[in-house]
Amino acid sequence: MEDTTIFYSSVSLLFLIFVFKLWFQPTARRRKNLPPSPRPSLPVIGHLHLLKHPMHRTFHNLAKKYGPIFSLRFGSRLVVVVSSASAAEECFTKNDIVFANRPNLLLGKHVGYNNTILTQSPYGDHWRNLRRITTIEVFSSIRLNMFLPIRRDETKRLLEKLSRSSRKGGFFKVELKTMFSELTFNIMIRMVAGKRYYGDDVEDEEEARRFRKIMKEATSYGGASNPRDFLPILNWIDGGDFTNKLVSLSKRIDEFLQGLIDEHRIKKAGLESTNTMIDHLLSLQESQPEYYTDQIIKGLIMVMLLAGTETSAVTLEWAMTNLVNNPEVLEKVRAKLDDQVGQERLIDESDVFKLQYLQNIILETLRLCPTAPLLVPHISSDNCTVGGYDVPCDTILLVNAWAIHRDPKLWDEPDSFKPERFETREGETRKLMPFGLGRRSCPGSGLAQRVVGLALGSLIQCFEWERVGDEKVDMTEGRGLTMPKVDPLEWPPSLPTKGQEVKSTSPTTSTPQKEANDQMDHDQIQIHRDPSRWLGIWMWLWRCSGGAWCLGLASGLRFSSSRSFWIRFSGGGSGGCGR
Repeated sequence: MEDTTIFYSSVSLLFLIFVFKLWFQPTARRRKNLPPSPRPSLPVIGHLHLLKHPMHRTFHNLAKKYGPIFSLRFGSRLVVVVSSASAAEECFTKNDIVFANRPNLLLGKHVGYNNTILTQSPYGDHWRNLRRITTIEVFSSIRLNMFLPIRRDETKRLLEKLSRSSRKGGFFKVELKTMFSELTFNIMIRMVAGKRYYGDDVEDEEEARRFRKIMKEATSYGGASNPRDFLPILNWIDGGDFTNKLVSLSKRIDEFLQGLIDEHRIKKAGLESTNTMIDHLLSLQESQPEYYTDQIIKGLIMVMLLAGTETSAVTLEWAMTNLVNNPEVLEKVRAKLDDQVGQERLIDESDVFKLQYLQNIILETLRLCPTAPLLVPHISSDNCTVGGYDVPCDTILLVNAWAIHRDPKLWDEPDSFKPERFETREGETRKLMPFGLGRRSCPGSGLAQRVVGLALGSLIQCFEWERVGDEKVDMTEGRGLTMPKVDPLEWPPSLPTKGQEVKSTSPTTSTPQKEANDQMDHDQIQIHRDPSRWLGIWMWLWRCSGGAWCLGLASGLRFSSSRSFWIRFSGGGSGGCGR
């Protein structure tokens, strides 16, 4: 009884403090020309009750009513949401330094080494040093070219995994979402530490499981939508449970990354090579130990793993979905590949930059389906104006890139998938902001474009993809900072009778995404490849792999999908898909 009385007394006191602050604040502050705001703003929580997923669509609907610049209250914090290209440009040109900081969120405090990692560090000397390191030592063209063999090898492993199923016959539902995640995580962790944690050739399975568990938990947090960041009283009400989870996650991440650094420091036998990011940063530590501390190195590794993996995987997933929903685009890009690369070899990274139409497809995917639809939050370090409105110091800025990329004032047929719009590349690309704008834009965009370009080009070149039926694959967006599909592209490893078209099935083994696709409709996608037409590619793969796996490509392939990708491999090498 006494505890209940104390609780309600505390809540009442906080409410009175809030009302007093709201109505008796200085007159000059209340008369500021703030951006329009929805009414009412509820006591204590402000507009948090309006937040519904996906948030970028919620903000887009609010912008239709209140204009491209409007304000919200997240608890006691003022938030300004920008949904126009001109206002975004003003934020990151005239006010670039003012908005060069990040808000102090719980994730950055407990997991981001007290907001000292690149993505969360306040603007200043420390951040400039981190940015210099990533630009010159991590993501430079020279450094990325050194890791080209890793990207080639992981892309071939993806093709190998698809081709293996062709020997089994019947339908086989391929979990492309998981395959894409494994591809990007393996590329990054091999660049960082020279190890594979997904798929085949995993040397330490226990270590790999720890890594996968940590990454899954870490990517579940993030963004600016955690109410505890704006209502500290919630941390008191839940007994600090959420904070304790972040502290626990932080300790496990730190221990894991420290273990990787220690391994490379003593050059543990069995590592893929000593030419990794960790080795390079440790060599810099020997010359400048006062700056390249273990914590700085761990922070850089964390940013690479968390910010540079799932984003590329999600982009690949959306790109494949857009292509099968627009078969005329798929046929056009395949013809371009045949013309410029030919059929005697696999596409290479050097080809990707010459394939303008493939680049246009990636840009159009990033326009319609940006991996960070609200960009990373910024915060103002001083008073400024945006679009004629006053923006006070300590205001959180959210830029709705998703809404800007679909603005009919900027784009013809903004909701249509039209890669041709980027044929006038210089004019159109300036309107895009999938990697952010200003001095805090993503430094890893070059790596992302290489990974996505090579993987997407290889899938288009080696397989033929098409829908079965007229209904398009579902494009509904799911919850998450990186805007995943609500129905992931996944598979259960069960094989029906050969020739049987399966409409739905249940997973027989546990997979990271198996729970998300229990209910499926009758959408279908099929792929096949005429073996006589692609004999040159198979022979080239045979020579590269010693004949270990490329024979699988000589069977026809058929994918069908219930918002996922299913495979049916017809036997014999007749080249048909049994349509």
